[in-house]
Amino acid sequence: MLNGIRVVEIEGLGPGPFAGMMLADLGADVIVVHRAAGEPAPGMPDAPILDRGKRSITLDLKSPKDRETALHLIATADALIEGFRPGVMERLGLGPADCHAVNPALVFGRMTGWGQEGPLSDRAGHDMNYIGLAGALWHASPVGQPPIVPPTLVGDIGGGALYLVVGLLAGILNARATGQGTVVDAAIYDGAANMMNLLMTLAQSGGFSSERGQSLLDGPHWSRTYETSDGRYMSVQCLEPKFYSIFIELLGLADDSEFANQFDRERWPALTARLEALFLGRSQAEWQSVFDGTDACVAPVLTPEQSLQHPINAARKTWHDKGGTLQAAPAPRFAGAADWSPPPVPKRDQHRDQILSELAERRK
Repeated sequence: MLNGIRVVEIEGLGPGPFAGMMLADLGADVIVVHRAAGEPAPGMPDAPILDRGKRSITLDLKSPKDRETALHLIATADALIEGFRPGVMERLGLGPADCHAVNPALVFGRMTGWGQEGPLSDRAGHDMNYIGLAGALWHASPVGQPPIVPPTLVGDIGGGALYLVVGLLAGILNARATGQGTVVDAAIYDGAANMMNLLMTLAQSGGFSSERGQSLLDGPHWSRTYETSDGRYMSVQCLEPKFYSIFIELLGLADDSEFANQFDRERWPALTARLEALFLGRSQAEWQSVFDGTDACVAPVLTPEQSLQHPINAARKTWHDKGGTLQAAPAPRFAGAADWSPPPVPKRDQHRDQILSELAERRK
């Protein structure tokens, strides 16, 4: 879908490279400028999945010669991705003004936690800090337990990378119509807060409360996970009454008056305790056999490795194991697209000669 789009990605951590991977998955020519030191970023492997399908060149952006090469490369791009603290790219001579001087239509994508401006813009932070301050972490655990979420998913990926991708694509569309580029200020804090608008919509009708355990999705006995006898878990979220009826019927509780009023908030804690004891009576596989093929809105909680073996993966081919490395296929999917298999991850500086040759040809 993005054939013909070129993106220059300045090597960074987390959401920036993830956004670059998404664009590469969609067909964009993503050239990642790796650091000339030759070492991967802290915590990253030598061949990160996030670099799949990209091309690589190493440049020392503090070197005048390599900075000039970077600007020549940026002059050929539709978009740029960088994830430094505010002001770093400007000090390198590669800020928006420098880049727009050589490419007025460039969409300059900036990925940060707190944004380019504001009282926290120059402060360090990580996923949980951003989503905690944005209000997106508060309801992340049952009542009585500290809020916690899977690391990096809600903030870095949901509130960060995905919003950066949307911003870049919107900017590219506008640049193609007007010839004028823009700067995309993608702050994880902003994106995480924006994702809360679904819950704010529920709040309009009383379905979402700032008091933990009292909202439609974080308090009921029909919206949580339950441990099974083998130490695994089942997820339950049968919000609509017709699905709740199927759920309690399959549990043999259809005639139990205590379960009759699905939305009685006062009963939720006691009913949760009853279901906790009930689910502990069978293994995850046994519970799957109870709910499979029904609309009870119950599913097992699996690890990625277990998900790879599930029948849905055999049908959709979402998870792939390539040489012992587990990775997920691109999303969303498009009608008529060919079957996907993981593209190679480039070695650092693998495409230097190819990229420099292209730039030289362009300057002739």
